[in-house]
Amino acid sequence: MKHYTSRRDFLKKTSAAAMATLGMSAPLAGLLSSCESKIPETADSVILLFMAGGMAHTETFDPKDYTPFRKGMEAKEVLSTFPKIPTKLDGVFFSEGLENIASVMDKGTLIRSYQAADLGHILHTRHQYHFHTCYEPPQSVVVPHLGSWIAKEKGPLNPVIPPFINIGQRFTVGEGEELKAFHSAGFLGSEFGPFLIPDPTAGLDSVRPPIGMDTKRFESRNKLYQDLISAGTMGEFGSDYHKESLKRSMEQAYILLNSPEAKAFDLSQEPKESFDKYNNGKFGQGCLLAKRLVDQGARYITVTTEYEPFFGWDTHDNGHTRLKDMKKMIDGPVAQLIKDLDESGRLDRTMVILASEFSRDMLTEGRPDLKVKDQVEVPDRIEDLKNYGMHRHFTDGCSILMFGGGIKRGHVFGKTADERPCRTIENPIKIDGIHQTIYHALGIPSDKHYEIEQRPFYTTPDGKGKPEMDLLG
Repeated sequence: MKHYTSRRDFLKKTSAAAMATLGMSAPLAGLLSSCESKIPETADSVILLFMAGGMAHTETFDPKDYTPFRKGMEAKEVLSTFPKIPTKLDGVFFSEGLENIASVMDKGTLIRSYQAADLGHILHTRHQYHFHTCYEPPQSVVVPHLGSWIAKEKGPLNPVIPPFINIGQRFTVGEGEELKAFHSAGFLGSEFGPFLIPDPTAGLDSVRPPIGMDTKRFESRNKLYQDLISAGTMGEFGSDYHKESLKRSMEQAYILLNSPEAKAFDLSQEPKESFDKYNNGKFGQGCLLAKRLVDQGARYITVTTEYEPFFGWDTHDNGHTRLKDMKKMIDGPVAQLIKDLDESGRLDRTMVILASEFSRDMLTEGRPDLKVKDQVEVPDRIEDLKNYGMHRHFTDGCSILMFGGGIKRGHVFGKTADERPCRTIENPIKIDGIHQTIYHALGIPSDKHYEIEQRPFYTTPDGKGKPEMDLLG
């Protein structure tokens, strides 16, 4: 049985890991790494569209039999609360409300067999940590984010544009500290950490001084900031490598501040006709900003629907009605992003991934053979619409979409059962396989690692992860 890790334990151990990481010297490139081996590179950039909160596969990209709501129905009857709609692929169906994404599935691959980790009592931020780093928390060091590994190994396509950009996630909402635990470059150094844009409509504010502050005053404040850092935790405990890395990250910010490319962060520069196609909310605007930044040479971008407990995809109640709104939020912008990248020719070299930390089910918390403590009460009989929908966390059958960057077009990978528990029954794939498929497309070898604490630290645990070649064309 998995050891129970509370949120307090998670924070305590990740905080200790952060302090331990500060004192590390420069990570040494592993002597065993085959980084000199030539892997055909099919991708230059990656955009991750993250459905934070737990997107139910049976309500989105892997629908089962539709059971309309009626008072007094048994909960066990409910497999999907939306009817099926056809996609561009013969015999492949999505859930109602995703018509636009369905129309572009000839351009990508649908994975229906992603299995999320078994981490015991389910905490969203622990599973998100695992999804974004490939390591189960907590660890003795701060583990680099997927985007940080890519920023470190591939470097910027455009030296002015930050190689790792995160759009849409605030850290002032519930579980903000836990979210910070994996938005980090860890031992790789601050220069490879995420450039954070919580609000895409204010993206330009991220690259210029605050209103009322001229550049000279901004530089003066920056000098004071550096002095404070020197006198603080980084100055006292940080290694020379991490101090220099922080300095380089600040220098990069200055370069961007004064560059013509800074306009890419300003959505008001987008032609109205194009802007209107994405302008249905924060996530849609984030997709548009991602397109603009890829055009300018961004290497890795995350656009998230944002995780906030009990909001968005975190459907502990009103699952059916809330998913109607979530689908409206993502359907148009995601499809438009794929169309625009394809029409411009950038999709061939830009990998776009749509994923979530795990799925949901009416009855099963965890997975059928490893159930964990229920966090939601679902009545045996449904009398109220708020109980109609997928409320429990499910880890044994999740959907992921992948487009571009060498990913097969018009392909379906894996399968889940048509009857509950709707678990993976063909071609299971886990997070190390997803990460290594991304790395492979970028030309990063699967055994890439650095020597940390006198032991090899790989991009995926123990260097055992392998790319899933059936996903690549």
